Amino acid sequence: MLDSLLYGFSVAFTPFNVAIAFGGCLVGTVVGVLPGLGPTGTIAILLPLVFSMPAPSALIMLAAVYYGAMYGGSTTSILVNIPGESASVVTTLDGHKMALQGRAGPALAICAIGSFVAGTFSIIILTFIGAPVAGFALRFGPAEFFSLMVFGLSTVASLTGKSVAKAIISTALGLMMATIGIDLVSGAPRYTFGNPFLLDGVDFVVVAIGMFAVSEVIITAEELRTGKRGQIVKAKSLWISMKEFVYSIGAIMRGTVIGFFVGILPGAGATLASFLSYDIEKRFAKHPEKFGEGEIRGVACPESANNAASGGALLPLLTLGIPGGGATAVMLGALMMLGITPGPLLFQKHPDLVWGLIASMYLGNLMLVLLNWPLVNLFARIMYIPARYLMPIVLVISTVGVWSLNQSKMDLVLMGVCGAVGYYMRKHDYPLAPVLLGLILGGRMEQSFRQALILSQGDALIFFQKPISIALLIGALLFLFLPYALEKSRQLRLAREAAINEDT
Repeated sequence: MLDSLLYGFSVAFTPFNVAIAFGGCLVGTVVGVLPGLGPTGTIAILLPLVFSMPAPSALIMLAAVYYGAMYGGSTTSILVNIPGESASVVTTLDGHKMALQGRAGPALAICAIGSFVAGTFSIIILTFIGAPVAGFALRFGPAEFFSLMVFGLSTVASLTGKSVAKAIISTALGLMMATIGIDLVSGAPRYTFGNPFLLDGVDFVVVAIGMFAVSEVIITAEELRTGKRGQIVKAKSLWISMKEFVYSIGAIMRGTVIGFFVGILPGAGATLASFLSYDIEKRFAKHPEKFGEGEIRGVACPESANNAASGGALLPLLTLGIPGGGATAVMLGALMMLGITPGPLLFQKHPDLVWGLIASMYLGNLMLVLLNWPLVNLFARIMYIPARYLMPIVLVISTVGVWSLNQSKMDLVLMGVCGAVGYYMRKHDYPLAPVLLGLILGGRMEQSFRQALILSQGDALIFFQKPISIALLIGALLFLFLPYALEKSRQLRLAREAAINEDT
């Protein structure tokens, strides 16, 4: 294995492949920062270049764009509350609060550090335990994937926001939006109301920008008018202190492990990995009430998870030929166009491709740190811009990002509607994150549900006959009822302490 890795470095460190990796990292970072296109669309646009390159160089470039976008997506999430990429939605929960508290520098710094650690760790795992771990993913059929999605949604609903009931309503809204469009099984249009623009469904980017960015603009304008918001929130620190770094190490490592193993599962992806890692981190924290209020671990954990998941997603792609998400599905198509079929024999038939890619990821992670490290101070200074000037810029960027998707007026209208809905939800303490997770997972969840019922000929007991499936469903129920149990326990403890004090 060591010989193979050294051979991979000899492939990756050719001048052309180093330049290709750097270009991919740079493009991926820019794509992550700018809302709209995303890594999947960017990789699809770059596919024509694949035919003019050797296969290892092509895969190195596409992979660099993929994990580079995971790095860049956190920047706008922290500074202006716009998720640059779907996996960065969770980063907005604490990252933007940190920016508003004058701590944009530490938030951006911990993202860069956590992303580097997670990316490097995931490559090490990919190097040493690739095939055995990928084999476990084969145990997940439609029933297990449905239960996994239910588990992911329930953990988010149980921990996001002040009320579980309101979080469940938000999740249900996202799942309802996911049903709009063409039915996958029958081909019939659903909930389109005769509007042809809705046949393709509701785009995640439109909803995310509307609910987060537009609602942020509205709330900021309201606060400026009423005098609730100060003039300028200056960054108190432009880098992270050693105390904050040490405090975040545990969250980085936990997010890395969770993200990698969730990323392996086809269809789960970096988005679910970041949500799950955030929820688990909050669940086991000594002070969970700090999460959502500017907790640095609430930034470190999901950012580490989504970067580790991008490495994990390459595992089933290379060893089993199964894409873990949209970006890796396009990469699979690129390999097929080059006449290469991923699978268990890929390591033997194309060692230059596999080991060259793995070696290039070590190099790519280092490049991303060198690209992002000097920019932390520059990005943090964006918070020096007064809100009355910054928010119009945010609105323009958001509008251009949505228009660039399909050049559709309907998308702009939908963005405005989602902005109004997001404003209402934020004013009434309905969490926004479950809406987006429901929208992202809804289509996959429904597809897995219907595939499982087709396999069982309509017998719903299939979800309770699979050990992995039933374990995930039980876990989902526990996560939903655990907040009520903990609150009841806290009330009983306070009542008991009050009774003891009275007797004393």
